[in-house]
Amino acid sequence: MPRGKPHVESSGKTPNHRISKRTASGDDLPSSTSHPAIHSEESPTKRIKLTHPPAQPSSCSLYNMYNFSKPNHVDLTNGNGPATMTKVQKPSLRMANPAGLAAEAGSRKPVGTAAEAGPRKLVVKNLRKTPRSDPEKYINEVSSQLDAALSAILADEKLPHSNEELYRGAENLCRQGRAPQLYKSLREKCQQGIEMHIAKPLLARASTLDDVELLSAVMEAWATWNIRLRTIRSIYFFLDRSYLLKSPSLPSIEAMCTIEFRDLVFLPQTLKPRILGGVCELLAADRQMKSNPEKADLLREAIKMFHALSVYTSSFEPEFLARSSSYLSAWSDQKAETLNLALYIEESVELIDTELARCSLLGLDSTTQKAIETYLLDLLVDQEDRQKKLLDAREVSKLLEDGKEDTLYKLYTLLDWRDSTSLTEQLRVPFEAYISEQGSMIVFDEARENDMVPRLLAFKRKLDLVWKKCFREHEGLGHTLREAFEAFINKSKRSTMTWGTDNPKPGEMIAKYVNLILEGRMKASSDHANAAKANNNEDVEMASEDEDVEITKQLDQVLELFRFLHGKAVFEAFYKKALAKRLLLNRSASADAEKSMLTRLASECGAGFTHNLEQMFKDMELAREEVKSYNSMLEERDSRPKIDLTVSVLSASAWPSYPDITLNAPRDVQQAATLFEEHYKHKHGGRRLEWKHSQAHCQLKAVLPKGIKEFVVSSLQAVVLLLFSNPSNNDELSYLQIQAETGLDDIQLKRTLQSLACGQYRVLKKTPKGKDVNTDDAFSVNPNFSHPKYRIKINNIQAQETKEENKETHERVAADRHFETQAAIVRIMKGRKTITHANLVVEVINATKSRGVLDQADIKSNIEKLIDKEYMEREERDDGLNVYCYVA
Repeated sequence: MPRGKPHVESSGKTPNHRISKRTASGDDLPSSTSHPAIHSEESPTKRIKLTHPPAQPSSCSLYNMYNFSKPNHVDLTNGNGPATMTKVQKPSLRMANPAGLAAEAGSRKPVGTAAEAGPRKLVVKNLRKTPRSDPEKYINEVSSQLDAALSAILADEKLPHSNEELYRGAENLCRQGRAPQLYKSLREKCQQGIEMHIAKPLLARASTLDDVELLSAVMEAWATWNIRLRTIRSIYFFLDRSYLLKSPSLPSIEAMCTIEFRDLVFLPQTLKPRILGGVCELLAADRQMKSNPEKADLLREAIKMFHALSVYTSSFEPEFLARSSSYLSAWSDQKAETLNLALYIEESVELIDTELARCSLLGLDSTTQKAIETYLLDLLVDQEDRQKKLLDAREVSKLLEDGKEDTLYKLYTLLDWRDSTSLTEQLRVPFEAYISEQGSMIVFDEARENDMVPRLLAFKRKLDLVWKKCFREHEGLGHTLREAFEAFINKSKRSTMTWGTDNPKPGEMIAKYVNLILEGRMKASSDHANAAKANNNEDVEMASEDEDVEITKQLDQVLELFRFLHGKAVFEAFYKKALAKRLLLNRSASADAEKSMLTRLASECGAGFTHNLEQMFKDMELAREEVKSYNSMLEERDSRPKIDLTVSVLSASAWPSYPDITLNAPRDVQQAATLFEEHYKHKHGGRRLEWKHSQAHCQLKAVLPKGIKEFVVSSLQAVVLLLFSNPSNNDELSYLQIQAETGLDDIQLKRTLQSLACGQYRVLKKTPKGKDVNTDDAFSVNPNFSHPKYRIKINNIQAQETKEENKETHERVAADRHFETQAAIVRIMKGRKTITHANLVVEVINATKSRGVLDQADIKSNIEKLIDKEYMEREERDDGLNVYCYVA
């Protein structure tokens, strides 16, 4: 048997279990056992008692002795190896030597006899004993390796062992319960390493370095320490994740090393003030634009170090805020004294943006950023003298006048930075002052009164743009815009513009502007005109919108001004006159636009406002029917006159009043007019017609030396021109001759002759030459008159309003206003019977405010007129009150 392998001996017998062992000759020797060998470290040899009860002897044949009921055949030796019970060998049923077996059977005792009964023994011999090492010796050896590795790491030397070996050593110490000692040793070694390799060298160099250089050295040491810390954490990772993770009172390895660096490097009073001073110097240089990329990187890394060392809030932030407050205060004082409002706003917003961007770029906390923002707003906006500067009415008006929209936006941003409505509400005062001042200048500018409405529209667009873009559609400022615009547009002043009345001028000018739109003389707005000019007028027709759409847009714009008017009486009077001329002279650009304007006016002012205007359109429809009836009558009689006559029969109550003028009409015209009047009176009995020659117009065909032309002229111009159709008057006619023939007064005749001889189309030649017509002038046909067009309109002067007509309209509106006021006073007195003067004035203003606000002096004068007319009387009382009583 080979040495070193266990040998199994057995004694005793078990029934029906046999262990065969082959001899050197190849024969199987029977041997019985029931359990495998069991190895033990306590003894190389062990005896095992079998607990099977002894089997009863029984007789069996030789064949049955070697035939087993179960096929399990256990080979304890497994060849030459140790005894095993895991290998099962199938029994062999072959009998090699029956004769030999018979002889052997005769010489052996039968299995299961009494002599072999009893416990069996199992002995395992030559079992090798494993040697045991000393634990303390291993722990000391690993601890020494870790200490040596820490010393090498802290000294920036090569590790004496591999990282894996060191990690396994630290892990084994932790598993052996040595984690507290290992953590304590690590902390002591880190303290010693930081003090020896970082703190002392920095203290030694501190006296030779300035603050920024010292900060740079500290940051280099911090970067080096972080590299070493990563190596330490990789070795002691198991300690960090097993022991320290379950010990909340102990900091992690990274936190512990950071704390030691903070306590030994940053917190000592020798280094801390200078480190903070270096950071503040870098910040000051960055604010003065004297920094460079390297210093900016150093500053960012220093902020990160403060965060990592947990000294940002306790040490850095107070120092930074203190120096920032001092810097910002000095900056604010200096800029407020030397800069105007526009530059102060620009630089203030730029400073705020720069400071907040610096906070984000350097990684400062949100609390620091909020504190800086608070400092900035306190110093730049919230101080009383700063608010006075930002809200100065003269400076704000200059910004608005110059159109500095970006600066106005920044001004509103400053005032609204804290979402406070108080400062933005205070902006309403200078905004209102600017609107009132500029609007009043436009309204009362006599030299440019014809441009009043276009200027007001441009001013309104500008204010709307400022409100939307610069003031972010602030509700309060929107109300201010509308109220201020409404206030100045309804201001009245007795001047030559209104012929000494207190009628507001914008009502008249808005009506005239609407007339230009409806006549088609405002083809394109300024925006479209500028666009066409920018495109070099290429394909203008394709670029411009449809005419009706353009007219609708222009009407919508001008109606925005119309809504601001309190007293619509002035507008109504001038609009009615302009509408009458458009209808009589057929000058409307679009019938749909006329009806659209009436619909707009009815929706704005009510149906009563447009009743007379609608009646004017009905009269024109009826007039066309009358002309058709007249022409049918002429066809039936077959007595058509030499001229084609078109008559417009108008209702006197709905149309403006026109003066009656004396005119010696040509005989053919008089005959045609008489014929129409007879036809009309025959058809409508009891009606009377008054001919208004001033509103008539006609077409004349003229044969001139340089060609045949067709003139569209007024009736007065036609009468004058027809004087020169008589062959006897081909040479010259004096002013007095023309006046005698036409029967016109001086005003009408001079105006007519001026349009024919001194206007754009000089059909007549005046002698002597000049712009004015005098009574000693002479007139003749202009032989040199020529024009490329065949049909020429010379009656534009007829459509223009004279000064006398303008004055008459204003005076009539003022008189109607007085009558309306007196009617309101009578209605109030009839209902109240007795009322004091103050209460009567208030009620009259409320009753007439829809037609415009009255002046108290006008109300008082109308009260006196009613007292004179005995509609009311004044009653004197002992208490001194001025009381009026109604007289039935």
